[in-house]
Amino acid sequence: MPEAVIVATARSPIGRAFKGSLTTIRPDDAVQQMVAAALAKVPQLNPAEISDLMLGCGLPGGEQGFNMARVVAIMMGYDHLPGTTITRYCSSSLQTTRMAFHAIKAGEGDAFLSAGVECVSRYAKGSSDSWPDTQNPVFAGAQERTTARSGAGAPDWHDPREDGEIPDVYVAPGRHGHRGQLLPAQRRRRRRGDHE
Repeated sequence: MPEAVIVATARSPIGRAFKGSLTTIRPDDAVQQMVAAALAKVPQLNPAEISDLMLGCGLPGGEQGFNMARVVAIMMGYDHLPGTTITRYCSSSLQTTRMAFHAIKAGEGDAFLSAGVECVSRYAKGSSDSWPDTQNPVFAGAQERTTARSGAGAPDWHDPREDGEIPDVYVAPGRHGHRGQLLPAQRRRRRRGDHE
C-alpha cells in the first residue's frame, strides 16, 4: 500500500474580516496564489501528474462558488486538472487533506493538491447560507430552542432526540463546540447507567 506524505505547504496571512489589506483579494485569487506557492517548492513535480485539486470552503457561494477548485485549476492553466470543492464548515480544508490521503492509499493517484479558503470579507457578494427562505421549515422548532438556549444562564444542551424532537441543523458553527464536548460525556454516563 502506498504511503501518503505532505511534501509542500503554503499559507496566506490571516486578516480580520472587513479590515486590512486582504479584504480586496478574491478567494479564487488567494487560492491560486497559495497553490502556486506550494507547487513552487516542488519544481520536480510535473503538473500533469497531479490527479485532483481538492478545495475546502466553509461557505461556497458568491465569489467562493462555481466549484472554485476547478476555477483555480483553469486560472493556473491546468485545464487537464479536475477539481472538487467541498464544505464541512470549519473543517473543510482538513477534509480535503483526508480525501487526498485516502485517494493515495487507495491507489487512485500519486499527487493531489489539498487547499482551503474562506474570505468572510467577501460575503457581501453572497454565500451559500445567506439566501432568505431556503432553510427547511421542519427545523423551525429546533431553531427556536437554539435561540432560547443562547442566552446567559441557559441550561446545558441535551440531545433533542431524547424528547422526540430533531436537532438544529442550522446552528451557527461557532455554537457547536460546547455541545460537541457535552454529548460524548453524556453518552459515557448513559453507558455507565448514571443519571443526569
